[in-house]
Amino acid sequence: MKKNPPPRTLDTFDRAILRIIQHDNKMPQRQIAAQVNLSAAAVQRRIAMMEKAGIIVSNSAVVDVNAVRMNITAIVEVHLTDERLQTVDNAKTLFRAAPEVQQCYYVTGGISFMLIIVSQDMTSYEKTTRRLFAQNESVESYRTLIALDRVKSGSDIIIPSGDCPG
Repeated sequence: MKKNPPPRTLDTFDRAILRIIQHDNKMPQRQIAAQVNLSAAAVQRRIAMMEKAGIIVSNSAVVDVNAVRMNITAIVEVHLTDERLQTVDNAKTLFRAAPEVQQCYYVTGGISFMLIIVSQDMTSYEKTTRRLFAQNESVESYRTLIALDRVKSGSDIIIPSGDCPG
């Protein structure tokens, strides 16, 4: 993972730009500029600075899981055999590299990790669990919850008011 430069303070314009582009990052910069009362060049510079500072980490398309027939969404609790640094780091590396793992959190509360995994069907999901958990000597146990309905899914965050570090 790359090191980010020191955080910069987000001003009112930066926060307004972030609110717009996290909903539609393909909006032309001239339209963003009109909405936030800046020039298109100023918007372009601010976006470039926020990308360089690591505030904007990605520009990607959100794909409907149903459209690509990823029919199974599983929420998985993973318990590691121990919480030694090497064990945890190895698990992070494995989970980060698995394309089926959409989200991965190292958590407290007696559970090591919580993962969100998508699969085409139960056969695919079983293959994923074998590879990530059953054949992994660092995994003590895991528990799967299958989502019945995707009620809300997204990555938009609330952009706080006032100056905030980036």
